[in-house]
Amino acid sequence: MAQSAYIYLVDGSAASTLTLDELKDHLGRYQEQTGLTGRQLGWDYAASAFPYSIETKPEGQGKWFYLKGSNPLYKYILFGVGTQTEEEKEKTYIQVTLPDDSTHGDKSKGNELCKYLARHLKAELRLFNGRTMYFNPRK
Repeated sequence: MAQSAYIYLVDGSAASTLTLDELKDHLGRYQEQTGLTGRQLGWDYAASAFPYSIETKPEGQGKWFYLKGSNPLYKYILFGVGTQTEEEKEKTYIQVTLPDDSTHGDKSKGNELCKYLARHLKAELRLFNGRTMYFNPRK
């Protein structure tokens, strides 16, 4: 059975809405940062930290995209953006889904990417195992 993690943009988050292109930009920033870290270490860290290529399919155009693994230890991670109405407020979320044939490497990279995005967006993160992490300022 597929597993999903959710990143909710709540009050106090860095952004109130997010598009797929902006999400791709955040993932691109992650690749860039790991590349800079690798240069400082003298090692190709970017290839290990982000062993995926960003792919889209015609049926998912504007709804979702996926990361395709460039290494046999990684297969796929799906990313989508949506909204839900809660108490007359519209809440934007990012859904990160691991398909049935995903590997343990996909799950660990999915957790890592979710934490990065949630920390960067100051959002609320509901992990694959159901636990919640808060990166937004709470009162």
